[in-house]
Amino acid sequence: MHAWSHTTVLRQEAVDALVTDPQGCYVDATFGRGGHAREILDRLAPAGRLVAFDKDPEALAAAARIEDARFAIRHQGFAALGELAPASVAGVLLDLGISSPQVDNPARGFSFRADGPLDMRMDPTRGQSAAEWLAEAGERQIAEVIRDYGEERFAVAIAKAIVARRQAGRPVARTLELAELVAGAVRTREPGQHPATRTFQAIRIFINGELEELAQALDASLRVLRAGGRLVVISFHSLEDRIVKRFIARHARAPVDRHAPFVEPAPPLLRALARQRPSAAEVAANPRARSAILRVAERTEAPA
Repeated sequence: MHAWSHTTVLRQEAVDALVTDPQGCYVDATFGRGGHAREILDRLAPAGRLVAFDKDPEALAAAARIEDARFAIRHQGFAALGELAPASVAGVLLDLGISSPQVDNPARGFSFRADGPLDMRMDPTRGQSAAEWLAEAGERQIAEVIRDYGEERFAVAIAKAIVARRQAGRPVARTLELAELVAGAVRTREPGQHPATRTFQAIRIFINGELEELAQALDASLRVLRAGGRLVVISFHSLEDRIVKRFIARHARAPVDRHAPFVEPAPPLLRALARQRPSAAEVAANPRARSAILRVAERTEAPA
């Protein structure tokens, strides 16, 4: 098996913000190839614990190489962190998006840079592949997905091209087929950006239910974090970051009951602590870090 490499983004910064109690239990909700997880374990005392989640069987294989009694991993998406005991966790780390090994391995179908099956599933053992979805989805749904999740201006033209090819008896099944089809439908493009970038992002987000799962995981984090526990999120595009930013802002305000305006409001559930981007040196060493945004918040009181 090819050793697809991965460089962890904001590794030190994220773990510095996350680990405030070496004796605590922490969650790495997106194990990937374990860059953050190993750094967390290095910071923990013998009594500390780390629970990781990941959908990808290849990530689980990488996790199996960590021989540490303080570490456990679950073959689940990060929305499942709500299954942990309430107020039991000292910190939750969400490193969103896809890992370099997923992008770089053509067999996974995430990238238009090399030809491969149009799969795009984080967990290729479950659910519908991108090719299977495109083989049956209606033109309107395809256009909505590409517009809403890719912020693509030419979503309608791209959807028409995908459906026309399917009706001609040649459904899109390979990454380069989709990339060429999109390139033919997109009339203008940003300098330096492949015309298929937004479409690939959109279909990947949809196939994996990424934004819905993120919203579920953020809600679950409020239940499982103890007072003083940290929520640390690294996002890589505006749709993700908008959800995280609004979630933290909403819960950092004291909720006011409009039906009882003179009642003392409950205290806010979160306190926003930091927003950070990678350094120029990190971006120079790892260009994939350039769009990353780190946000940190702290649980203000134990969940009810």
